[in-house]
Formats: sequence, structure tokens, C-alpha cells
Amino acid sequence: MQDFNTILKALNSEQLEAVSTTEGPLLVLAGAGTGKTKVLTTRIAYILFNRLAFPSQILAVTFTNKAAKEMEHRIHQMVGDASAGLWLGTFHSICLKILRKNYQQVGLKENFTIINSDDQLRLVKQIVSDLKLDEKRHNPKGITAQINKWKDRALEPKDITDGDVAGQVYEVYQQRCLDMNIIDFGDIILKTIVLLKNNSDVLAEYQRRFKYILVDEYQDTNVAQYLWLRLLALSKHNICCVGDDDQSIYGWRGAEVGNILKFEKDFDQAKIIRLETNYRSTASILSSADSLIAHNENRLGKTLKTSKGEGKKVKLVSVWDDRSEASYISDEIEAMQQIEKKRLDDIAILVRAGYQTRAFEECFLRKAIPYRILGGLRFYERLEIRDAIAYIRAIIVPENDLALERIINVPKRGIGEKTVENFKESAKQQKISLNSAIKNAIMLKTIKGKTADSLATLFTAFDKWKNEFKNNPNHTEVVKDILEQSGYMQMWKDEKTLEAQGRVDNLKELLNALTGFRDIEEFL
Repeated sequence: MQDFNTILKALNSEQLEAVSTTEGPLLVLAGAGTGKTKVLTTRIAYILFNRLAFPSQILAVTFTNKAAKEMEHRIHQMVGDASAGLWLGTFHSICLKILRKNYQQVGLKENFTIINSDDQLRLVKQIVSDLKLDEKRHNPKGITAQINKWKDRALEPKDITDGDVAGQVYEVYQQRCLDMNIIDFGDIILKTIVLLKNNSDVLAEYQRRFKYILVDEYQDTNVAQYLWLRLLALSKHNICCVGDDDQSIYGWRGAEVGNILKFEKDFDQAKIIRLETNYRSTASILSSADSLIAHNENRLGKTLKTSKGEGKKVKLVSVWDDRSEASYISDEIEAMQQIEKKRLDDIAILVRAGYQTRAFEECFLRKAIPYRILGGLRFYERLEIRDAIAYIRAIIVPENDLALERIINVPKRGIGEKTVENFKESAKQQKISLNSAIKNAIMLKTIKGKTADSLATLFTAFDKWKNEFKNNPNHTEVVKDILEQSGYMQMWKDEKTLEAQGRVDNLKELLNALTGFRDIEEFL
């Protein structure tokens, strides 16, 4: 644990003011490299050190798990175990924590699960088909995107104009999700807002609890995140938002830079502190950035300064095409290596889209320059990981039709699409889950031959694995059993390709990741 007075002395005057201004609404405009994370973490430590609140009375929200972990580490370095109990995490993780405690008030059951974008699209496609809509006119991908936009703006189906086809799909979609006890990513914040708005006692509980609220990257908040914060902060008004109106780049996913611009209107007697000392860049870089961003019309404004000196001038190079660009940059990299003795892992190339790496890769291969591509498919979006999670969901939450449909014939069990469609139709007519429809068919022996044997074997295994989850405290061991006994792991091993081996390695990594969760419900 560090000496706190020494920590405070290391702050510049603007940072110290932002740290010590604890009461009332505060907006900290933090330019790039000005120490915003330092301010946020030191501010939390300051509150704890001066005993202005218990850790459980402080809410700090970020946009990424990485940022949350970094903040948690820094705070612990400053105050040690005195930080235990902080509400520190992403918007979604904090809202999920609230939902897990108050699930009944929004119509959910205790073991509700979260579906991914792939399952979300599949469900929308099913609804479009059930409503007998023309897929060419009413594209499921477009409808799914629209539903996500509505959720980013905290709009429920009842808020959508009558007669809107996407709105009709949205209404059915939300009901199907409730029936299957599932929510999607957008629901996590939307349902928390609905919970707080419709249950004054729950809202009052969290308003009383959170004496101080801190928000990172406020310029990237969307309408739903903004409304959630407003609900929580209206009681005490001790909210500190850190952001930069010049760094709002997520408008395409619902971010509203207007949230930061209207902060003073939202909170009476709000104070604005500008962090303008940049510790990362040279004067040349800052002046180039300032001259570019000055053309932005809607900004609160700030002037960044640095103590790093002028530095090299920013170079703008124009080339004919992507091949010329790749060739020029690879020559520059070789020169940096040979003349300036730069390390390759100190050099980065930023591209706007994944396809733009192709020309660079071809050039690097020719010149034998080692490289790594970052930002590919996220781990939990990989096919084999989605399949494994679908197995777990189908066992833990039998109402989850999407999960069961995904893995019912993976690996191949001789259960054809027509058979599954018949079961789905039967489930719809009886208003029961797909799981229940199949169990009924097995029990009544309305299916015959190999299909009946395969389904009976699978559902017997489901019951066995569900009991293992209940009785075996080692949930990682149970998931390993599922992957092996279902034949899923062996399916990839038998393929004997580099891609299949990669999938096997990813499944092993999933098992490793599972050890970091208290139980399987927390993982889901």
C-alpha cells in the first residue's frame, strides 16, 4: 500500500481539484493522455481514505472489463483491502448484478441466461417466418439491428409506433425471450431501467446505497446508459463523469456525445474541470490533433499542452493504392529495425476494417517480417465456444429453445431438420418448450427408430449432467464431462486439421476460463 499524501503530491493542480471535489455533480473533461484513469482511481481512494463512504456505497462504471480490472488494481495498490466491496465494473456487469437480485419484478426466473447475437438473429428469423413476412422486404438482420437500436435508446415495444413491422417482431421477440427465460445484451440495461422505473422501493434502495457514482468514458454513453445513471444519481447528485467530447467515436453503436454536452443542464450547479496537461504526446502531435479537431462544431473545448518538447513533425504520405501503401510502410519498418534498432513489438499499424490488413500481410510475407493480427473474432463468438455454451444452457435452462436447437444434432446424431421443425411446430401448438415437446414424444413413443434412440440417449445425458451440476461443486469438471461424453470434443479431434486443432485448444481454454467463476450460473 502506498503513502496517500505522496500520491496526492504527484498530481497536477487540475487533477488534484478533480480528485478532491467530492460533493455535487462534476464533469471532468480529460483530453487524451491527461491521466483520467489516475484521477478516477485516486478520487475513489480519496473518498475511502477520508472515510466519506464505505466501499459498498461507491459505484464506478466503465466500458470494458479490462478498464475495470485496471482500475481495481490501481485502487488496491493505493488503499489495500479497504477497497473490498466496491461496485466497480462495466455498465452491463453492474446492471446484471442488480437484475440477478430483482429478476422477478421484470418477469424473469432465477436462472435466466443471456443469448449472443447469433442466437438473437436466429430467433428473429423464426419470428419473421412465423409471422409469414417476406424476408426480402423485412430483412431479419435489419430488424435485429433496429431492435438493438431501440434498446440502446431504452425503448420498449409499447413505445414503438403502431403498424411498424419491426415493432411487431420486437413485441413477439420480447415475449419469446420471456417464455424461454432468456435476455439479450441490450436487455441487461433496458430491463434494469424498467425495474427501477416501475419499482420505487428498488430505486430508493439503490439511490440510498450509492453515495458516490463515477463514470468513465462518459462521451461514449448511449441513451439507455444515460437514463440509468440519471435514475441512480437524482437523489444525492454526487456523480462524477470523466470523458472527452473530442473522442466520441461510437455514434454508430448508439453513443450520444450530447450526454456530455448537456451535463450542466442535467445537473444543477454542476462543475466542469478540464485536464489539459498531456503526458503522452509531443507538441507536434498535439498541435496537429488540435488543428484537426477544432473543426468539430459541438464541443466544450480545451487546449492540450505538453512538457515533452516539440518532437518529430507528423508526416502525411499520399500513395496510389493499398499495395503502394503496404510497400511504403514495410520499407519504413525495415528501416526502423535496421537503422533505429526499433523492436517490431513497438510498431503498430491501425486500419479501419479487417479486410485492409490483406495487402500488408502479403507484403510482410514477401519481406519475411513477422506480424500479429489483433482484433479478430472474439473468443466467445467462436463457433466451438458458442456450441459449448449452448450445451450448458440447454441443460441448465430447459426452456432455452435456441440452445437446444443449436446442438441437438451436433455432433451428428441422425436427427434431421424436418424432425426438429416438427417438434418446434408441436411445441408452438401446445405452448410448451421444445425440450418439453421432445420429452413428451419420447415418453409417448410417437417417434421411432434411430431418431428415437438418439433423442432418448441425449435427454438421458441431459438429466445426468444436470444432476452433476447440482451435486458436483466443480462445475469445470462437469463441463469437461459434457464436451467429452457428448462426443463434441472428439468430433473436432477426429477432423485432424489445423483449424480443428485450434478449436480443440479453444475448448480447453474455455475450461480454463470456467475456473474463474464461482459456479456455472455466474458464468452464464
